[in-house]
Amino acid sequence: MPAAAIALVGALVYGSADFLGGLAAKRLRSIVATAVAAASGLVLLVALYPLLGGVWNGRDAAWGVLSGVFGAIAIALLYACLAIGPMSILSPLTAVVSAIAPMLWGLLVDGEQLSGLGYAGLGVALVAVVLVGFIPGQKAVRPSARGLLMAVGAGLAIGAFMIAIDQTSSASGIVPLVLNRATSATITTLIVLVLLLAGRRRGQRMHQVLAAQGIELGATPTGHADLEHAAGRAVAAPPVPVPAGAWWSAVACGVVDASANAFMLVALRLGDLSVVSALTAMYPAGTIILAALVLRERVAAVQWLGLILALAAGILLALA
Repeated sequence: MPAAAIALVGALVYGSADFLGGLAAKRLRSIVATAVAAASGLVLLVALYPLLGGVWNGRDAAWGVLSGVFGAIAIALLYACLAIGPMSILSPLTAVVSAIAPMLWGLLVDGEQLSGLGYAGLGVALVAVVLVGFIPGQKAVRPSARGLLMAVGAGLAIGAFMIAIDQTSSASGIVPLVLNRATSATITTLIVLVLLLAGRRRGQRMHQVLAAQGIELGATPTGHADLEHAAGRAVAAPPVPVPAGAWWSAVACGVVDASANAFMLVALRLGDLSVVSALTAMYPAGTIILAALVLRERVAAVQWLGLILALAAGILLALA
């Protein structure tokens, strides 16, 4: 099934976007990095529209805007739950819920049918999602009910984003993605403006408001997060402006994330929501691979197992 292969590639691209978002969020406030990424992704999609095209109609436009709202909700809940912690439990929980919600929608609501091999692939995929999303080295602490609810909410919002995009017609082309990104950019930019106004009233300079502070978290406009590099430690605003490299990392994050959305859209148009959602949820694999190649970080044994199972799930779902 070509959709499975495209979805798996899309997951790796999502992971690359998360990696870049994590680099940006080391110097930029997370919501600022997300706003910049949303804007740069929008610019890319608008530039591609004359080439890829798409028919504008009210129904598809509404689904596109709604998907952007779900993405913004996912970001808010994701930041909150990961700040509460423990990330080693809440991050895989978010990823699993983000896979299960659209998977159940596809099977129960849309009436998708899979073979026995396909269901086996979904099962392997869910195990892989947990393992690749696991953050080694974190202390095992029982999560609070509030943290669990926020993690489930973030996963449901990410799943709702995929369900909304899946409701659009093939004739709409990339129109839903354009409106999704425009909505995300508008919401996150307004939040940044509010933060700037609040900072001005407190006598803070612009770079003090925009710079990383609080908990280090990176995220992409659709609500995925750089779980592998979420440090979970407090960061004070630096006395100097944010370096240009952080801004460019945020811009690159948006471009790569928009590209990942395009892969996801193509996969959804060619295949089943249940399959695409299960494979897309393996996005931490891309972050892990890049961290190993670029930052020379060690990949834990449990994550290697997750990567192997992710590949196995992709093969099973492709053959189903």
